[in-house]
Amino acid sequence: MESKYDIHNFLSREIIGAAIEVHKELGPGLLECVYEACLIQELRNRGLHVENQVSIPLYYKGEKLDKEFRLDLLVEDKVIVELKAVEELKDIHEVQLVTYLKLTKKKLGLLINFNVAYLTKGIKRKVNGL
Repeated sequence: MESKYDIHNFLSREIIGAAIEVHKELGPGLLECVYEACLIQELRNRGLHVENQVSIPLYYKGEKLDKEFRLDLLVEDKVIVELKAVEELKDIHEVQLVTYLKLTKKKLGLLINFNVAYLTKGIKRKVNGL
């Protein structure tokens, strides 16, 4: 019997594989927007549905405000992917991803920093306990 988490694990592997492919092709040192465009293309080449710069409305005490958050990528409407091209990931980057997971009620998020020598050192996986 398949677990309800199988799809998240599958997507996680596909996204990380695609990110590694982009990193192999481009290397570190470019702008985040370059990695975003290439990762979107790589994910779509793998047959995945990807939305980028997805708006998330801001609600405060039940009232919608005239502000919004933006997710870098949403893959298959299940996995949030936040991209960075920074010297090092900070706690605030992880907190931001966790907040996005809570706001959207999504289960899985990946934080990927392309500005590293080995991409596997720049990936953080976060699970929302809902």
